[in-house]
Amino acid sequence: MASIKTVNPEKVLILGANGMLGHALQGVFPEAVLRGHELDITDEEAVYACIADLVPDVVINAAAYTDVDGCEDHVGIASAVNGEGPGYIARACRDAGAVFVHYSTDYIFDGSREEYVESDLPNPVNAYGRSKLLGEQRIIREMKNYRIIRTSWLFGRYGRNFVDTIRDLSTRMDQVKVVHDQFGKPTYTVDLAEKTADLISCESGIYHITNDGSCSWYEFAQAFIGNAVPCSSAEFPRKAVRPRFSVLSNTKTTPLRHWREALSDYLQGDT
Repeated sequence: MASIKTVNPEKVLILGANGMLGHALQGVFPEAVLRGHELDITDEEAVYACIADLVPDVVINAAAYTDVDGCEDHVGIASAVNGEGPGYIARACRDAGAVFVHYSTDYIFDGSREEYVESDLPNPVNAYGRSKLLGEQRIIREMKNYRIIRTSWLFGRYGRNFVDTIRDLSTRMDQVKVVHDQFGKPTYTVDLAEKTADLISCESGIYHITNDGSCSWYEFAQAFIGNAVPCSSAEFPRKAVRPRFSVLSNTKTTPLRHWREALSDYLQGDT
């Protein structure tokens, strides 16, 4: 099993510290200042006051509204949390002289291509993707010293994720139907958090960071349960349209380990 690499680069502020990715970031940045739900990132004045008071060297934003189907019903909330909020943080980071690290998503793409590089033009097909793209645009408008990390299919401890949900269903059902016609890259929060530390010293820009290897949701499920059966997206309708292909190709940094190896660590309880 892999061990967690911890780093202490200057003064780090983690927003959204109580979420699944936020917890993984705490393991990598043990001396970081943490802010969870007590800081509303849609409150521009509160965000500015927090960052101006702390004067961090690095701000990492793991706060987001990630309920993809919920975003269809709550477009305003999604736009505020995923779109405008990151813009407020970026402005405060600019004035404080801090590096800003922010996480975006594969769902900013429409799925019409089998894979996407960092320079490909976004075209989101659902409210969640549109709200996350708005966040990217707001950050780029407000500052220059940013690292926007697009990632996908997160799994890890301290939050709802596909692995835990499907494992639970597999114990209660004879068969678990999983869609076989949506493709992406599973990503372990621990690996993403460790890579985040490396990116702080990289040049400003957009990065695609996932575990290596792509698969369908069905292939992913097959890796950890024995009673998965394939079904089409049409057989499993959801409120939000999902892109068929959302494979993020990393062209800027060294790749992370394969998702199967990362999954093995997760299933063995390595945090």
